Amino acid sequence: MPQNKKTKGLLIDLDGTLYHGNHRIPGADELIRSLKQRRIPYMFVTNNSSRTAEGVAKHLNEMGIEAKPEEVCTSSLAAAEYIAGESPGASVAMLGEEGLRQALSDAGLHIVDENPQYVVQGIDRFFTYESLAKAVQWIRGGAKYVLTNPDLLLPSDHGLVPGAGSLSASIQAASGTEPIVIGKPAGHLMSFATDRLGISPADATVVGDNLRTDIAAGAAAGCETILVLTGLTTEENMEALIEGAGVRPDVVCKDLYELMQRICPDETEVY
Repeated sequence: MPQNKKTKGLLIDLDGTLYHGNHRIPGADELIRSLKQRRIPYMFVTNNSSRTAEGVAKHLNEMGIEAKPEEVCTSSLAAAEYIAGESPGASVAMLGEEGLRQALSDAGLHIVDENPQYVVQGIDRFFTYESLAKAVQWIRGGAKYVLTNPDLLLPSDHGLVPGAGSLSASIQAASGTEPIVIGKPAGHLMSFATDRLGISPADATVVGDNLRTDIAAGAAAGCETILVLTGLTTEENMEALIEGAGVRPDVVCKDLYELMQRICPDETEVY
């Protein structure tokens, strides 16, 4: 992205970009305050399917990063909108947690235990052999399979734990069906977020720390991309990760302060 370009909206990743777990990354609170003051539109965009938008906003506010639920786009919200847009009022079998349940319900979809039109799956920490067997039977019987996000691993207080993508691997193996993927690195979530902002993906800029998810999703949706070296990607591993991901960001910023300088080069100007 050219240094003098004015973006019409930012799609900002969360974990690794604005915080690590419960710890705010330096400059995250100032970045959001600056965007608000300068009236630069933005959305918080996360693959997390377990939290509601209210829960995500609460977590951000607890770390001193100002956030409202309507500024949050989760993979659950995007998945619910995708299904509702394709089949309004459809019957859906859910493998997931409260964030997914609320999103599906709010979208006017009917959560059922038998004969669903769709099987939608996110992270599900109550996943069992019985839920696997039912999901496979439904999908093999003709239900469409939608996956909120393909993350194989998630960070936790006890290290990395299996993510939604790991659960999906068992469903795919047994059903012989690949899911429709909504979250990063697919472009659906980014398109959902730009629709919420009322802008074209070509006018949006994705900000994130992960080349395989954030930057790849931005490229898939046709957005410009800024990689920040605040999380997974560092100066030392960046070129190797770029080669592995098969995608190169438009811009690289070493931290959130450099990002602010690039987005808002003139502190006296208001967008």
